[in-house]
Amino acid sequence: MLAKCDDSGELRAEGGRVEIRYNPKSDKAYQASVRNLSVVSSGALIADADVAEASAAPAKKSGGGKRGSGAKAGTPATPPEGSVVAYTDGACSGNPGPAGLGVVLIDGDHVRELSLYLGHGTNNVGELAAIGEAADAVQDTSRAVYIHTDSQYSIGVLTKGWKAKKNVELIGKVKVSLARLQDVTLIYVKGHAGIELNERADGLAVRAVQERASSGWTDA
Repeated sequence: MLAKCDDSGELRAEGGRVEIRYNPKSDKAYQASVRNLSVVSSGALIADADVAEASAAPAKKSGGGKRGSGAKAGTPATPPEGSVVAYTDGACSGNPGPAGLGVVLIDGDHVRELSLYLGHGTNNVGELAAIGEAADAVQDTSRAVYIHTDSQYSIGVLTKGWKAKKNVELIGKVKVSLARLQDVTLIYVKGHAGIELNERADGLAVRAVQERASSGWTDA
C-alpha cells in the first residue's frame, strides 16, 4: 500500500487523514486516519507526477436494503456515504486442494485486510467463506454493507435461490451471517479485470494458499 508523504518519507496528513493508494496508476484514492498508519518500508519514493490524479468523490446513492448484483454487472457499486464496503475473494490450488480467502474491509477511514488459510477445499468454498468473514466482521449491524465478489455462484446460492448440491452447510452458515445485517447488498464484480480492491482481495487469498498460513485481520 502507498501513502502520501513528504520528501523525507514522513506521512503527509490533512485534517488528520492521509491519502492512500493500492496502485499508483489507478485514480482510486482512499483516506486513512494517520493514527492507523505506520511506515513499513523506506524504499524509493514515487513522485506526484507519476501518480494518477485522484477521481472525484463518488456521488451518494440510496441503499435498497436488499442483496443482489450492481446496476451494471461486473462493476463496483457506488455505496452511500457512511456504508461499510468489502471486497472478497477465494483461491484454491488444484480445486479441490489447498484453499484460502481474502477480504478487504473499508469502514470510513479504517481499512482492514484478512488473509485466511482454509486447508483442503475448493474455490467455491473460499468464495463463500470470504463473504461470511466480511459479514461477520461488521460490528454495527444497522449500517449499510456492500460486499463485492467475483463469484456469481456465491451470489446465486446465497440470494437467487440456486439449488446447491455441495457446500450446503457452509451456504447456510453464510446466510445466517448475512441475515444479522439489516441492510446488506452483494455486488458482482468481474474477476481479474483490473478492479483494484478485487485484485487486492485475490492477492490476499492467493497468499494464504501459497504460504499455507493466515494473517488474521490487520490494518492496511
